[in-house]
Amino acid sequence: MTARAADRSRYNRATAHLDAPIAVVDLDAFDANADDLVRRAAGKPIRVASKSVRCRALLERVLARPGFAGIMSFTLAESLWLARAGFGDVLLAYPSADRSAYAELAGDPKLAAAVTVMVDDLAQLQLIDAARAGGQEEIRVCLELDTSLQLLGGRVRIGALRSPLRSPAQLAELARSVVRRPGFRLVGLMAYEGHVAGVGDAVDGRPLRSRAVRLMQRAARRELAVRRAEVVRAVRAVAPDLEFVNGGGTGSVQHTAAESAVTEIAAGSGLYVPRLFDNYTSFTARPAALFAQPVVRRPGVGVVTVLGGGYPASGAAGADRLPVPYLPEGLRYDPQEGPGEVQTPLLGAPADDLLIGDKVWFRHAKAGELCERFDELQLIEGDRVTATVPTYRGEGRTFL
Repeated sequence: MTARAADRSRYNRATAHLDAPIAVVDLDAFDANADDLVRRAAGKPIRVASKSVRCRALLERVLARPGFAGIMSFTLAESLWLARAGFGDVLLAYPSADRSAYAELAGDPKLAAAVTVMVDDLAQLQLIDAARAGGQEEIRVCLELDTSLQLLGGRVRIGALRSPLRSPAQLAELARSVVRRPGFRLVGLMAYEGHVAGVGDAVDGRPLRSRAVRLMQRAARRELAVRRAEVVRAVRAVAPDLEFVNGGGTGSVQHTAAESAVTEIAAGSGLYVPRLFDNYTSFTARPAALFAQPVVRRPGVGVVTVLGGGYPASGAAGADRLPVPYLPEGLRYDPQEGPGEVQTPLLGAPADDLLIGDKVWFRHAKAGELCERFDELQLIEGDRVTATVPTYRGEGRTFL
């Protein structure tokens, strides 16, 4: 029996009393993945990206482990909710225009002490001030550095379109604006190298592309390490008490941790290990988050149909944004239908061994987005469900 077949047997036994659709997290795999992230971080604390988890119980679980400290959130409303729930160090990874949430933040000393907001433009500071609604609490601020690799004098740009701040001079100028502005305190600097951490470098069947990605990432790491160190020096000259410099992502943990200028690493997807992480040479981990759909039809030889399953991930549309049938091994989509809104035909020899009501297990393309489809997660240890916990959605929270 293969390891995957053994996992299928375990999951089926553990959830035999539950009707699909269901979502599960294998805690043995989750904890092993957490340990591997800590190993790769080499002593630097890991700030957990909440968008990749979207379940308070699992955020609490991982933050209770040595090597993890703090949350990187994705909306200001989520940040305030987490802070009220007792999470004491929440870094908002994206600028916000949520005026009512800023008013809450500026008016509550507990929230203001726990939450740090992201800024990369003077206009964002102005928006926060205009939204205070009388609140006088000091707002903790983090600046974001553009990490993109620029070649041929800037004519070629590789990386996410995030912050407009690229040079040490630009970061230092905005840092001075924050320091001079009453009601704000500059506490951090963030740089997310998505073109390194979030792009697979070993795409099956595409050796030339994979080699090109590896060459690009090697050049990007070298360039960014030098520039990030220069930026940190420039910002610390303005704000000597800077509390943290955050960098990285699941795919680049060990590389970013090796930079002396970086004080903490961001990671989250590496806990669940969605299918997009199958194409990396920098690490190997175990899929921990899966969902199951029930077989509801047997249209013919070599074909079964499951209920639903059309859960595409965000990003540029393509086959790599689709979930994949994972267990039993050997199933594939019908190219004419793909994963559907209400039904999904699956082709392959294993279909003939599946009965009406059997579960087919899938992996989502990305990590936390799976939780937007399910109210709860079944937590599996060995071959038993040991807990059922709500997702954000299950707690009535849909932040994006």
